Amino acid sequence: MNATGWIILIVVVVVVIAIVVVIAMTAGRRRKLDADRHKAEELRVAARDDDLAAREREAKASRAEADAKEAEVEAERRRREAEAHASEARDARASVDEKLTRADQVDPDVRTERAAPAERTEQVADGERREPRHSEPRIDVGGPETANGGTDVPPPRPAR
Repeated sequence: MNATGWIILIVVVVVVIAIVVVIAMTAGRRRKLDADRHKAEELRVAARDDDLAAREREAKASRAEADAKEAEVEAERRRREAEAHASEARDARASVDEKLTRADQVDPDVRTERAAPAERTEQVADGERREPRHSEPRIDVGGPETANGGTDVPPPRPAR
């Protein structure tokens, strides 16, 4: 072969090698693009799953917050109810004390300072508890004769 034949052969071989390289690179690029597309689809599916899980957690958090607010409202309602009951109890205690004081003033067997103004029960502040003036109510149990020898009148209470 002469020099021209060798040159043509070398050019043909180089062109064939270039074509093979271009085909290989193109196929490699296609495979990479397909792999990237597949990876992107997997990421999108995972993102949709994560989005659903995140929305479920957000819904649970919203429900928990609503439950907490409802519990706060219920606690406030119960606190007000307890305050109302405490106020009613204070009023009832004051009424009982006033009735017992009046009964002592009327009862001839109980010593009271008649010259001094009658004590009035004042409302007691929250947290304070004062001992009632009468630890036990007086109860009339019968007529003038009883088993203890003739009278049902207890001894007089000491004045405070």
